[in-house]
Amino acid sequence: MSLTVNLYYTGTNGSARKFAEEMESSGVAAAIRDEDGNERYDYFIPMNDPETVLLIDSWRDQQALDAHHASKMMQQLADLRDKYDLHMHVERYVSVDEPSSDERFIRK
Repeated sequence: MSLTVNLYYTGTNGSARKFAEEMESSGVAAAIRDEDGNERYDYFIPMNDPETVLLIDSWRDQQALDAHHASKMMQQLADLRDKYDLHMHVERYVSVDEPSSDERFIRK
């Protein structure tokens, strides 16, 4: 089982994109990707909302996510969110380790 958290960062005047760019250029995003249990940490820009950046953040399990939340990087992240005055919307998903009937619709 893994956990995926979709975080939508929204700002004004390109601030969400600047936040994501600084997360990447400062090395904070890379450090998070290197944390034990991190399976994915990627930023995306929705086509219909240029003032929002989507972060897809996946973890092996709740314990790995809890360790991340207790890490020093969380303060760096919070400081950057404040710097760019971002607001957040969060969605949380738990994977199911079962075959899916959706496979017939997926072209590989």
